[in-house]
Amino acid sequence: MSEAFAIKMDHVWTQFGDKVVHKDINLALPQGEILGLVGASGCGKTVLLREIIGLQAPSQGEIQVMGESLKTVTSNHDERLRNHCGVLFQKGALFSVLDVFENIAFPLRELGVEDEEFIKRLVYMKLENVGLSVNDAWLKPSDLSGGMTKRVALARTLILEPNLLLLDEPTSGLDPISSQDFVDLLSELHRELKFTVVLVTHDLDVLRDLCTKVAVLADQQLVAFGTLAEVMVNEHPFVKRFFHNQRARRVFEYQADQAHG
Repeated sequence: MSEAFAIKMDHVWTQFGDKVVHKDINLALPQGEILGLVGASGCGKTVLLREIIGLQAPSQGEIQVMGESLKTVTSNHDERLRNHCGVLFQKGALFSVLDVFENIAFPLRELGVEDEEFIKRLVYMKLENVGLSVNDAWLKPSDLSGGMTKRVALARTLILEPNLLLLDEPTSGLDPISSQDFVDLLSELHRELKFTVVLVTHDLDVLRDLCTKVAVLADQQLVAFGTLAEVMVNEHPFVKRFFHNQRARRVFEYQADQAHG
C-alpha cells in the first residue's frame, strides 16, 4: 500500500438491497490535493464520503485511507484514522446548547484531554486560523451568521489537525460574498497546512477557484476524474450538461479571461 495516496478505491461497489449506488469505482487521489466530487442528486456522493471515513463499508471492493486499508484496520487503527479525518457537515452541525468555545473544544474533550489551559490555547488558535476572534468564543450557534457557522465548524474540524478533510457542500446556504470568503480561507489554510480535501459540491465557482482535481459520479460510476480542464473535455452526457450549460460557460469563460488578463 502506498502512502503517496490519501485515498485509493479499488473496484468499489455499493448496494442497498436491489439498488446499486456505486458500480466498480476506481480512484487514486494523491496527498495534498483538493478534490471536488460532483454528480446528480441521489448519485451517492455523500455515501462515498461515509465510506471514506469508515462510517459504512462498501458492498465490494477496497478503500485505503492514508495508506491503510479500511478492511483490515484494527479498532485502534480505526480510531487513529478517524482522528486524522476531519468532517464538515453541510449545515455545520454545531451543538446548539454549547457556545462556540465548547463546540470547537468538543473533539479534544471526547479524546479525554483534561488540560484546560492547553484546550484554551488550541481553541483560540483555531478561532484565529478561521478569521474569528476570542470574543466570538462565547457566542451561541443561534447568534452566528451562516458564514460564521461554517468558520466555527471548520475550526472544530481542524482542532485535531487532520491530514484529510471531508466537506459536504461547504458553501451551501451562503451568500456569494460569504461563499467566496470561505473558499479563500480554505485555500489559504490548505497552502499552510498541506492537508488533503474531498468536498461534495455543485458550486461551479468552488470547482474553478479551489479544486485541484474533479471527480464526476453518474450512471452509478465514476465517469470522469482529473483536473478541471481534463474533465471538461469528457464526452459523457452528464459532464456535458453540468460543465457546458449557459451558466457554466459564463463561469469558466471568466476563468479563461482572468488567465489571459
